[in-house]
Amino acid sequence: MELLKMLSASEMIAQILSFFLLLFLLRHFAWKKILGLLDQRREKIRAEFEKIEAAKLQVAGQKADYESKIASIQEQAESRIKEAVQQARKITEEIRKSARQEAQDIITDARKQVEYEVSRSQEQLKDKIVDIALEAARTVIQEKLTEVGDRKIVEDFIKEIESVE
Repeated sequence: MELLKMLSASEMIAQILSFFLLLFLLRHFAWKKILGLLDQRREKIRAEFEKIEAAKLQVAGQKADYESKIASIQEQAESRIKEAVQQARKITEEIRKSARQEAQDIITDARKQVEYEVSRSQEQLKDKIVDIALEAARTVIQEKLTEVGDRKIVEDFIKEIESVE
């Protein structure tokens, strides 16, 4: 209120008229330009927001594409891993079969070799026994048959058989 007391009525009227005059001049000359600049600014901001939204949509689309590609790649990788595991199992089984067959072949060959060696040993033993028997028979025929001599021939025969075994 003190401010109103300090101002006179003519000053107040002059102030009000100056204000309205300034308002009229601004409205007539500058208001449209200011409103036009504000409208341009508002339109520019709206266009920028639209660009941002379009970029967001594009990024979201690319993200979805990448995620689908990643999922596809993961599926391919999993299928390839499964195929590799199956192939490895198949190869392992083939190796096992081959190893079993080779082991069986080795066992068969060893048995044949043992049978051959046993047969050969038996033949040698038979030959040795025949030789000893012939030698004993020749000795018996050549020497006079006495009980002591016969015993000695039999004991020698037994000793020779034991040494062969």
